Amino acid sequence: MLAIVSAKSYAQKWQPGRFTDVKGNVESGFINANPSGRGPIKNEGFIEFKEDNKAEPYKLSASDLRSFVVGKDSFVVAHPPGNESWAKNEFDFVKVALDDDIKIYVTKNGSRGGGSGIGFEPGIGAGVGTSGYGGGVGGGISIPIGGGGGGGSHEKTIWYYGDSTAGMKRLTDLNFEDVMTDIMGDYPDVVNKINNKVYVLANIEKLIAYYKQVKAGK
Repeated sequence: MLAIVSAKSYAQKWQPGRFTDVKGNVESGFINANPSGRGPIKNEGFIEFKEDNKAEPYKLSASDLRSFVVGKDSFVVAHPPGNESWAKNEFDFVKVALDDDIKIYVTKNGSRGGGSGIGFEPGIGAGVGTSGYGGGVGGGISIPIGGGGGGGSHEKTIWYYGDSTAGMKRLTDLNFEDVMTDIMGDYPDVVNKINNKVYVLANIEKLIAYYKQVKAGK
């Protein structure tokens, strides 16, 4: 049983994906989005990459990259905005949860032994149909969304919004309704549910899924 669990964990750790480096070059292969150990550069998140299953993996620090895609999910490099600071790395990756004119980003601000502060776990993601970062290649990254549980005080899911990571701002309970109705204002059914508190910050992932469903239906 232990061998089976170990093999499954290893298989999930490496997912098909690709990265775009700071010069705009794209490389496809397999990515470990949450590696253990120390990264190449202090206070930076990092990923591991290998061209194929037989290749030797190597580490890529956040400052080496613009973005990477694992399965259907896209991640971009970011600094914490304004006067904020992140628990683990000051230069790290955030997931693009919604790729509209005003984007929604999410980070897991934790230090769960991973090389990156994103703290995402291998799994089957809901998928992000990102025009800027391309489609997926199966699999994905799922986020253990929500507070509480056994995550510990260092693991806090933080949501941001903005037209880019350079201008992203924290999404809070106070500004949630205004921000999300602005982003999703072309769809009255969605806006109505936001205004009626069917969707709030605590279940934003459900709102994003519903919004994508409605938008696709139109």
